[in-house]
Amino acid sequence: MQLIRCTMKLQKEMGLKHSDLSTEESHFSYLGPWHANLIYMNRRKCVLFANDKTLFNFIVPDVSRATIRELDRLFRSYLSCVLADEGLSEADRARILSEYDQIGFANTNSKSVLGSMNDLAFHYMHNILEAGGVHSPAVPGIIRQLNRMPMSAIKEVFPIEALKARCQNEVH
Repeated sequence: MQLIRCTMKLQKEMGLKHSDLSTEESHFSYLGPWHANLIYMNRRKCVLFANDKTLFNFIVPDVSRATIRELDRLFRSYLSCVLADEGLSEADRARILSEYDQIGFANTNSKSVLGSMNDLAFHYMHNILEAGGVHSPAVPGIIRQLNRMPMSAIKEVFPIEALKARCQNEVH
């Protein structure tokens, strides 16, 4: 089982109680756990995901409460699309997605990842609102752009390059 570490704001929106949260650690894996946060753009709910190891990230804009409450399905669906959009091979996508057959939810545990997510949230808000809002067809391009932004938490490496390196090296 892999974890999505949710902020308190997202946990509340999902209706999670303390007893719903996993206390287990993730198993050794390709990408491992992710962090997720609920952000608002023009009063629309959006969920931002960032991988703990690579800071590879994506945003899911304009999400209803009902959809947020099925965060595991939402995550897998969007992750699959974003990985395909990035041109990862079908074998790499399948290997990555197989990690997330079972997903548990937990509290956040990394100030570094949360700090990076705050920076990403600012960039997503600025770029998406400038492109016309959460329904802009530019959103996939903005996701690609922000995965090509050097991140200080991973020594100025681009998240997409960190992700591809993990795929090539099969680091566990």
